[in-house]
Amino acid sequence: MIVDYHMHLRAPDESIDHSVEGVERYVETAAARGVDEIGFTEHVYYFEQTRSLWSVPYQLAHCQYDIEPYVEAVVEAKRRGHPVKLGLEVDHQPHLAEEMNEILDPYPWDYLVGSVHYVDGLAIDQEPSMVEEVGPREAWRRYYDWLVDASKRFDVLAHPDLVKMYGAQIEWDWDGLADSLDGACLEVSSAGLHKPHRELYPNAGLLAAAQERDIPITLASDAHVPGNVGRDLDRAIEHARAAGYETVTVFDRRERRQEPLG
Repeated sequence: MIVDYHMHLRAPDESIDHSVEGVERYVETAAARGVDEIGFTEHVYYFEQTRSLWSVPYQLAHCQYDIEPYVEAVVEAKRRGHPVKLGLEVDHQPHLAEEMNEILDPYPWDYLVGSVHYVDGLAIDQEPSMVEEVGPREAWRRYYDWLVDASKRFDVLAHPDLVKMYGAQIEWDWDGLADSLDGACLEVSSAGLHKPHRELYPNAGLLAAAQERDIPITLASDAHVPGNVGRDLDRAIEHARAAGYETVTVFDRRERRQEPLG
């Protein structure tokens, strides 16, 4: 089984396209590339229903769309028999977790992906980054504290070592981190191959520690246009197999099961 469980619903020109036709463009690419099932995970801060939760200018600038057309587009594509799942990438803020739950609870999510892009207003993957503001070790500590909290609340952790985007790569207690994770799958993502560090997510140390503790995985390209669906998933699968994984997680209405890794 090959899944691509992290993508954002856009037209080929990268404009927002929360429509059934937009979904079907992604489905066509997935089929051509041998991807069995895809999941859409729009950024939660794009939706005006969440405006009260944001203080970062970047998030507020994007918070202008209604969530209903997005949900309806994916649900209708499922009704038509397409192998798609309804998800959401949720920027985690521990102090606002309950408010976020109240906003998202009414919708029929198949899974929710937790991510950490900002910690206390400091950016993880944009410059100037938190690493530049407070130094690598302190930035990593804060990032992973928030990631551990996210693992208690979401089905999947997106690009779970995103903090390596900028600054020095430093030694970390991957076994201790894996011991602290609570319930969420790890996303094995090819997106990092197209970032400045040119590395898969997560690093081999974290992925091996997770496998030893039976923490399940999903696969992801983080596609932002239809043409990137499934991009470099062969590398992600190879990465997962090297860590000892033989199965991948499939979701349906927040329930998960394991399938043989394609």
